[in-house]
Amino acid sequence: MASDAATDFEDRLLEIEQRFEDVQRQMSAPDVAADPDRLRNLGRTFSELRDVVEPYRAYRAALEQAGEARELAEADADREMVAYLKEEAERADETARALREELELALIPKDPDDGRDLLLEIRAGAGGQEAALWAGDLFEMYRRYAELHKWKTEVLSSSPSDVGGFKEVVLEVRGADANSHLKWESGVHRVQRVPATESAGRIHTSTATVAVMPVAEEVDVEVRSEDLKVDVYRASGPGGQGVNTTDSAVRITHLPTGIVVSCQEERSQLQNREKAMRYLRARLYQQAIEERQKEEAETRRSMVGTGERAEKIRTYNFPESRVTDHRIKVTSHQLQDVLGGDLDGFADALVAADRTRRLADGTTG
Repeated sequence: MASDAATDFEDRLLEIEQRFEDVQRQMSAPDVAADPDRLRNLGRTFSELRDVVEPYRAYRAALEQAGEARELAEADADREMVAYLKEEAERADETARALREELELALIPKDPDDGRDLLLEIRAGAGGQEAALWAGDLFEMYRRYAELHKWKTEVLSSSPSDVGGFKEVVLEVRGADANSHLKWESGVHRVQRVPATESAGRIHTSTATVAVMPVAEEVDVEVRSEDLKVDVYRASGPGGQGVNTTDSAVRITHLPTGIVVSCQEERSQLQNREKAMRYLRARLYQQAIEERQKEEAETRRSMVGTGERAEKIRTYNFPESRVTDHRIKVTSHQLQDVLGGDLDGFADALVAADRTRRLADGTTG
């Protein structure tokens, strides 16, 4: 079994090397040089393949160096030279092991959505007013996390609660690696604490649901104007009081799916419509992803969970200052730091767990 895996590993790397050399030849062809678009696409492919081919060639050279050193050690009668050659072989072996680990990671396919911006949709769940306050706390946690990473954020849609927090809020996060860090946040976030309105000091449990959706471009999702019902209305604040004297708020219904999105964040109806369309495209793109994942249900089951809305992923316990991620059994006792945006410990552990699972399953492409 191990030898089969080793053969597959070598075969895949040889195939990548051959493709790299083929792309290199194409790039030097006169007809390609005259076609800027083709040359640019080949250049991108060349760069991606080179990131694998260069460590692969170094790995192969290290293995050859180790083998040669051992052969020389067996043929040499000088004890000092034999000891030196054996040390050389061990050093080369160590280099080869490190390069192999690097190559195994390189062969894990990248999530095609990792480079996209994303939307975080946070909804109050069970717990009434306390759930809305908790949704507001999660919103602030993610906003601070984005600030720490120098990502840009913008509220696309919000429905504030009368007592503070949100019934629902949608935050757009823009950054090259934002989705790869935050895509693990989908699911139910549970809080255990004494609400400010609780006079007897009893601990209540409330929830909020987070959905992470990659931002979709117009080319990713076809949205036909005849499939849309667009309503405009007057924006309102908490409790329904009017906050705008014009019909600037926009509600868009996608008739084929029944998805409804709305935006009243801007004073301009045009800006609200543009934001609502971004939200709608992301919802439709996420729906397509979920349908594809249902078809791949067996391979989707993993130690980091399914990413479904109903899955309880994390508990935040205020009395014990504890945050526990139930998917990877990781606990932090720095609850205030986590709520202040210090989420990298969980994000890194989730990335590592997913990588370990895929390597163990052999799902490297």
